[in-house]
Amino acid sequence: MYHQSTVIITIFSFILTMIMIFIRPKNMNDAIPASIGAIIVFISGSVSTADLLDISSKVTGAAITIIATIVMAIVLESFGFFSWTAALMLKVSRGSGIRLFWYTLLLCFLMTLFFNNDGSILITTPILILILNNLKLKSRQKIPFLLSGALIATASSAPIGVSNIVNLIALKIIGMDLYLQTEMMFVPGVLGLLFLAYLLFLVFKKDIPKEIRFHSYSIPLQKNRPFHPLQKSSESLFNQQKKLMINMLLFVFFVRVSLFAASYIGISVSLVAVCGSLVLLIWRWIYLKVNPKDVVFKIPWHILIFAFSMYVIIYGLHNIGLTALLLEQLKSIVNDSLLHASLTMGIITAFLSNIFNNHPALMISTLALTEMGLDPLMIKTVYLANIIGSDIGSLILPIGTLATLIWMHILKKNKIRITWLEYIKVTIVVIPLTLIFTLFSLYLWLLLVFVQ
Repeated sequence: MYHQSTVIITIFSFILTMIMIFIRPKNMNDAIPASIGAIIVFISGSVSTADLLDISSKVTGAAITIIATIVMAIVLESFGFFSWTAALMLKVSRGSGIRLFWYTLLLCFLMTLFFNNDGSILITTPILILILNNLKLKSRQKIPFLLSGALIATASSAPIGVSNIVNLIALKIIGMDLYLQTEMMFVPGVLGLLFLAYLLFLVFKKDIPKEIRFHSYSIPLQKNRPFHPLQKSSESLFNQQKKLMINMLLFVFFVRVSLFAASYIGISVSLVAVCGSLVLLIWRWIYLKVNPKDVVFKIPWHILIFAFSMYVIIYGLHNIGLTALLLEQLKSIVNDSLLHASLTMGIITAFLSNIFNNHPALMISTLALTEMGLDPLMIKTVYLANIIGSDIGSLILPIGTLATLIWMHILKKNKIRITWLEYIKVTIVVIPLTLIFTLFSLYLWLLLVFVQ
């Protein structure tokens, strides 16, 4: 048992940290209050040095994998992938805002599958900003594309475990491999994404411009050679870039497949990811003569600091009895049936994710799960429900995921303002409905395929 003062300080640190994150005085970086809160929790004694080492062991591999993926995104930007994709999006949309909206969602989904949710945000958001700025859309008309793209990019991490740092950490705690996670989760996850996409279209339908007109502008491609969407003379340049971009995407796809292979044969997933990013860096160095050291300054390190700090705070809450309290309240409900287990844990993890951020929220719900004494199928069901809650349900508030924090950071850097109110007015409608739909889909899929 911890001393009463330790319990009080830990709880106070958590509450103060969350208040500072919500009010964000003078646009304070979220990592600052989280770091201060973590330091206070550590000094209070509710988190020991051994706990810090345990947290590090759980998050290091996943963090390295995510950093390696972000490096891949930075390399793609150097090769002109962002501007080339922007030109391609304009080309295939053929002057239709509705068509551009659906291609936006498809792009965000594919980039999350190719990279991960954080990498997808780093790639798709600049592409969309490039497109929307050059189309000279009004601020209100930009929101459907930017916000919907961010939500789809983040939620698309649910079907495949390797697409989210949170999923990777939870997989390690549960002892579940990527293959089984994908087999059990891909179908309900994709169904949930389709449902979310349709809801977003209904919400934004009146704000999406029916027609988009090209203005007098050019999109710079590699080595500052411009592609003009309306000029046939630029078609050959566009096609020259096409071969390079396809080759790079094929390599990234090979790395993604290698992650699954590594998981299957017991090789470190993070090691494979690092090797893939190093190959791309060397490729860029030889082809473009760009020194790799620039990635050190482009990686959003503060996001990783925020995640680790929140883990420390939640670990403190776990140590003073929060997990035990949660376990006591939920055990009888979770043991009742697969449906109750799915709905209960998914909703609770979603709630905790929007308060704590989905990293520590999934950690605490997963720690509780491992102590419930459930049968193997029930453990996997509850784990997958936790993933749905942390990957999809966490999107109600901007602080729910690291991906949305990165998204906000990119928007701010590009002087695009989407307020919390504008964000929540959309998410409060579409996310709870999508969460419930996906949890029911999970239950029905497991009942159909895995329950004999």
